[in-house]
Amino acid sequence: MSTPGPADFRLPGRRPAVPGARARIAELARFGSVGAVAYVVDLGLFNLLRFGPGELLHAKPLTAKILSVSVATLVAWLGNRYWAFAGSRTSSRGRELAGFVVVNVGGLVIGVGCLAFSHYLLGLTSPLADNISANAVGLGLGTAFRYFFYRRLVFTGIPAAGDAEPEPDPDPEPEPDTARV
Repeated sequence: MSTPGPADFRLPGRRPAVPGARARIAELARFGSVGAVAYVVDLGLFNLLRFGPGELLHAKPLTAKILSVSVATLVAWLGNRYWAFAGSRTSSRGRELAGFVVVNVGGLVIGVGCLAFSHYLLGLTSPLADNISANAVGLGLGTAFRYFFYRRLVFTGIPAAGDAEPEPDPDPEPEPDTARV
């Protein structure tokens, strides 16, 4: 006689936890970590260009933002390709890079659009207002946009055999009782 397994004690109507959900949460954590590093690069460079020694781009907040996002994009490309979405890389690095750039331009437009709206239309020109509009609101909206399109357009390769956990059978067939006499 066999010992009952965990599946034998499931509550009616309750589905087992999906291992794919754990993989998605881990992917989101890696994406968030890469994003956090890129955010520090973006935020630091933006403020250095606008308000740092020499105030190189003090009167040009949009140019400063475009430059800081461009450098942060290179950091994000490396982190996402080789860590966050490593299991979903495609064999065509050029196509993947082109898609990555297009998606990041979309994210850049969102961030710069928020900064332009706040700075030029609302007249909120203080360093705090510029940082909130560009590096909080714009970055938050841009991050959601990037994650969605990275998964749909950029990192679309099939994970290698050992990279993903197999999906469980939601209703496994009971094993036949071979102990009958």
